[in-house]
Amino acid sequence: MDLKETVDYHIKSTWHSITRMYNLIATEYGLSQTIGYVLINIEKEGTPATKIAPLMGMEPTSLSRLLKNMEDSGLIFRKGDQTDKRVVRIFLTEKGVAARKISKKTILDFNEKLLQRINRADLQTFIKVFDVIKDQVQQEIEKYQIEMEAKKHV
Repeated sequence: MDLKETVDYHIKSTWHSITRMYNLIATEYGLSQTIGYVLINIEKEGTPATKIAPLMGMEPTSLSRLLKNMEDSGLIFRKGDQTDKRVVRIFLTEKGVAARKISKKTILDFNEKLLQRINRADLQTFIKVFDVIKDQVQQEIEKYQIEMEAKKHV
């Protein structure tokens, strides 16, 4: 099998194209695709910083740098949780809310264009295939973690 025929190749190359498109649009507003996705994942009541990294598929240290830059840019602010002092919640500033609206509109507009070209049955098949891929990836991760844990005890 040629590597360009693998599922991985098509996912990665498509995601790269999507990221490039969103970054081109985002730069008009002084944002990036990554910042846009972080903004979209921050809830009105604040989101614990520890919950954002897994949603984004980022390492905590990378997210910390990104959040610091977003805070310095006036998009977010941090506040300790009222009930659990160990938790730091991330909130959007007014500027962050405005940027979030732009990010959300950009994504929804693109998806509307896609839905004009993809029929419902194909979309459902696409979603089903991606669910299978995510499930297989999770199984592989769990298998690998078990193997790594077993190697520690040898």
